[in-house]
Amino acid sequence: MSDIPVTQLGRTLHLQILRHNPRDPDSEPRLQTFEVEEADAMTLFIALSEIREKQDPSLQFDFVCRAGICGSCGMIINGRPGLACRTLTRDLPDHITLAPLPAFELIGDLSVDTGKWMRGMSEHLETWVHSQGLEQADIDSLEESMEPELAEQLYELERCIECGCCVAACGTAQMREDFSGAVGLNQITRFQLDPRDERSDADFYQLVGNDAGVFGCMTLLGCEDMCPKDLPLATQIAFLRRRMVAVR
Repeated sequence: MSDIPVTQLGRTLHLQILRHNPRDPDSEPRLQTFEVEEADAMTLFIALSEIREKQDPSLQFDFVCRAGICGSCGMIINGRPGLACRTLTRDLPDHITLAPLPAFELIGDLSVDTGKWMRGMSEHLETWVHSQGLEQADIDSLEESMEPELAEQLYELERCIECGCCVAACGTAQMREDFSGAVGLNQITRFQLDPRDERSDADFYQLVGNDAGVFGCMTLLGCEDMCPKDLPLATQIAFLRRRMVAVR
């Protein structure tokens, strides 16, 4: 086995990547194909890094943690949103097409500005605990005990890494720039459940009780199907919609 050349141990991967630099007036969107020899346990992140290191240093894509925690490496992989660092090439055919996530501002090639979108969503939905008591409290009161079941519910909602895959998979988000998306509605559910937040259902209705919120969701389930953390996003939206209908 050791006498077999490394290049024969794996496949030759053909990565067809959408290239475009929106800041270059001469740049036009195009597909460029790169070939990479597949290695054992190779991820798309490793393959892209090899391309940038050995073939084309101008290739743009994002990464930070390489562990599926930061959400930076989200992209469209053979037509489906996913994380490059968590996608093994052995689970893909030898011809792979990569494109940037839609709905977000393009920085270049596979790099998009999800942070700008997430910040705008967070400011619009006011995704922070609203409580006069917390503003005047000492550190001990911030650590009040919570029922384990409720704490588990809040933890489940907090596992969102804001990678943007749910937004990229959402039909409504592609048609409405003001749509809160599953990531925003998931956060609203989290603050509705948090006993420290003093806002009422009527207050939350003002934020998401409209077509840009829960009533704009077409229930296509793309958000839940494409979530790399397997969050029950459609379930949370359904829960929130019932609460909003009761207020209306």
